[in-house]
Amino acid sequence: MKIIMLGAPGAGKGTQAKQIADKFQIPHISTGDIFRANIKEGTELGTKAKAFMDKGELVPDELTVQLVVDRIAKDDCKRGFVLDGFPRSIPQAEVLDETLAKMGEKMDYAIDVDVPDENIVNRMGGRRACVNCGATYHIVNVPTKVEGICDKCGSETILRDDDKPETVQKRLSVYHTQTQPLIEYYKKQGILKSVDGTLPMADVFKAIERILGA
Repeated sequence: MKIIMLGAPGAGKGTQAKQIADKFQIPHISTGDIFRANIKEGTELGTKAKAFMDKGELVPDELTVQLVVDRIAKDDCKRGFVLDGFPRSIPQAEVLDETLAKMGEKMDYAIDVDVPDENIVNRMGGRRACVNCGATYHIVNVPTKVEGICDKCGSETILRDDDKPETVQKRLSVYHTQTQPLIEYYKKQGILKSVDGTLPMADVFKAIERILGA
């Protein structure tokens, strides 16, 4: 089962992708996690990616595509995978389709977690991330036990630059220009499904389970 999660930044697609991966025992492939790991390790890719992410811009295709293609070719992806944060543009989607076709495969579902922009700005402004282990929280929905302190490792939690309102607005603008056309792209392929991302997280997941026939 090969699934693409679509939706604006902050729509909750990452949370849903992790639950899908757990339920169906398939890898959750998040470009965001890969980028953040490289940033933390100070790799050349990480340094380049951070420059774009801090400005609320998309990481260019050439930094992203090969990394994802190499990942989905690994043995643990033979039963399927969930892509979270990729593809982000029509050219990326076309490269993905071409790569899968060479492997005799194709995507099964593209699930759009639909949330209005104003909800996203409010939601992301409340997000906090651990400076050490990267665990994420929300000051209303998923607060830490001690304010400003990570439950997992005890380090400080912060509002990341890419979650600040002015950056979120820019990210949404980029999303509507570059990524939203993917909805029409996958609709034409007949694999697009949409869920209401403003519902409670558990209800969103139930809707996704119904789509996947679980």
